[in-house]
Amino acid sequence: QVQLVESGGGLVQPGGSLTLSCAAIGFTFKRYIMSWYRQAPGKEREWVAHISSADAGGWPNYADSVKGRFSIYRDNVKSTLYLQMNDLKREDTAVYYCGAPSTAIWGQGIQVTVSS
Repeated sequence: QVQLVESGGGLVQPGGSLTLSCAAIGFTFKRYIMSWYRQAPGKEREWVAHISSADAGGWPNYADSVKGRFSIYRDNVKSTLYLQMNDLKREDTAVYYCGAPSTAIWGQGIQVTVSS
């Protein structure tokens, strides 16, 4: 069964850190560009970051809103994608989704809440 399973979300205070994980099951993870998106209440889903495939060097790209605070990386041996989030702000509160856009495979989403 092909799926992506996110973990690591939760409640964190402003200025805090969290690391999200996304385990890929049933497909050749290293071949694909992998992305993180998020959707805040009442807003459209927005792109957060993506990382190129292993063959393409694993290069990251970030939305301006998270650049310098978030870091996307991948472990192709473990078939796992990560999102390290530092200096979290209230406006980062959202459901975060990992995905392989070219395959239309998406995780179920995980809640991140930034609040004091």
